[in-house]
Amino acid sequence: MFDLSGRTVVVTGGNGGIGIGLARGVARAGANVAIWARNEEKNARAKEELEALGVKVLTLPCDVSDESAILSAIDQTAAQLGRIDACFANAGYGQGIDPLKITLEKWREVLSVNLDGAFLTMRNVANHMIETGGGGKLIVTSSMVEHFGSPMQVEYAASKGAVGSIVKSLAVRLARYDIQVNSIQPGWVISDATGPLVDSDDFNKVLMKRIPARRWGEASDFEGIAVYLASEESRYHTGDSILIDGGYTVF
Repeated sequence: MFDLSGRTVVVTGGNGGIGIGLARGVARAGANVAIWARNEEKNARAKEELEALGVKVLTLPCDVSDESAILSAIDQTAAQLGRIDACFANAGYGQGIDPLKITLEKWREVLSVNLDGAFLTMRNVANHMIETGGGGKLIVTSSMVEHFGSPMQVEYAASKGAVGSIVKSLAVRLARYDIQVNSIQPGWVISDATGPLVDSDDFNKVLMKRIPARRWGEASDFEGIAVYLASEESRYHTGDSILIDGGYTVF
């Protein structure tokens, strides 16, 4: 069970944070990995780490808000690694701007990546999967902010709430092609974006009281779920959102 040998898995934004955890998980299970991300220096570090696991790794500079870049990345991935069997639409970010002051430009900037980019990635990879036959897996990184208010990240929360609806709709639309669509909802996870909060004693005093696991999440916490959702063992599991948050949401 859970052997991904010979399969090709795409991870957008897979060069750090949660993305590298997803990529590392499927690579350890034997999958060849394509990382689509904009920072080429981080891409190079991720490639070196993943290749040490004995799999083929392709890194491509890709801005997921640009559909032409996605289409090019699909063609290059298929040419070098073969048919795409699973895709993690993981690229995304937030700006932490007061919603009473955010400009329309900044609002659209976040949604162009988190919402448009996620949809365009899944839609175009889905078409690739349908054209090549054999089913597939689409997984998007959402957030636990789907479940509660995030007063200083309204643009981020809006994008993630919309992604949840897209997952349900695509799961129904693509089921006839044996393509499963699910999302992962991370909690508080150590990353470049959360670095200042991780280092804040005052913030941690408040946060740790809310997390039953009493720790921050780490990239490694996403390796197992990545393997499950990319494997044949999840073929009857679709349209779902899976919380990985140390119990934060239910406490």
